[in-house]
Amino acid sequence: MTTPLVIKLGGRVLTDAAALTQLFTTVHKLAALRPLVLVHGGGDQVQDLLQRLGEVSTKTAGQRVTPAEHMPIVTGVLAGDINSQLCALAQQHGLNSVGLTLQAGETLVCDVDTRRGAVGIPKPNNSQLLQLLMESQYLPILSSIGASADGQRLNVNADLAAAAVAQVLDADLILLTDVAGILDRDGLLIDSINATQAPQLISDGVVRDGMVVKLNAALQAAQHSRRSIAVAGWQDANALTRLAKGEAAGTRIRY
Repeated sequence: MTTPLVIKLGGRVLTDAAALTQLFTTVHKLAALRPLVLVHGGGDQVQDLLQRLGEVSTKTAGQRVTPAEHMPIVTGVLAGDINSQLCALAQQHGLNSVGLTLQAGETLVCDVDTRRGAVGIPKPNNSQLLQLLMESQYLPILSSIGASADGQRLNVNADLAAAAVAQVLDADLILLTDVAGILDRDGLLIDSINATQAPQLISDGVVRDGMVVKLNAALQAAQHSRRSIAVAGWQDANALTRLAKGEAAGTRIRY
């Protein structure tokens, strides 16, 4: 089988119906090039519902703090509302989608990040289920809900989840974002970042907030696969097609 491609969806594209439709037009084209797996988050939607329910939600170092009592809400939004929406949209575009969580088939296992509550630290575990689905021409769509060894449901950062899924499949990885890639202080695209450069960019504040998590997730996946990982904007369909073909676009994270 051709090397799979894992694509992480998140950000504003998940709240924009027209943008999602356009993105899945591109995903359909990419699926003709190689096997695909989609991983998604949905932090904006979780935040919105928590606020409407009068709950307080905070982040630390770009990752959400999730009290255990929030998990029914988080799970309902991610594994229920968003995942089913993405599966339905994929099927409208001729893609035979299957909605899953991270623990399906024990694809990933999670340690508990006790500093952030019911938050999982994902680790690659078993590729069998995803391999079987891809070989049968299905498109797995994974929400970023995991589980601990004792069965506790956990909220997992979607960038870290996608990196772990890429590791378990020995796949290429594209982390989609709301901007063209990782930008410098002047808002210009940084074409390439390696493991030596990354800590300085973070300490200088060039890379900050949620993009720090994205960069670290990309470095983790790149070091495992010994291949570069892409951080790119979802708006540019041509860039995504180039990336699927192994060509340059967005920011390349190199080991």
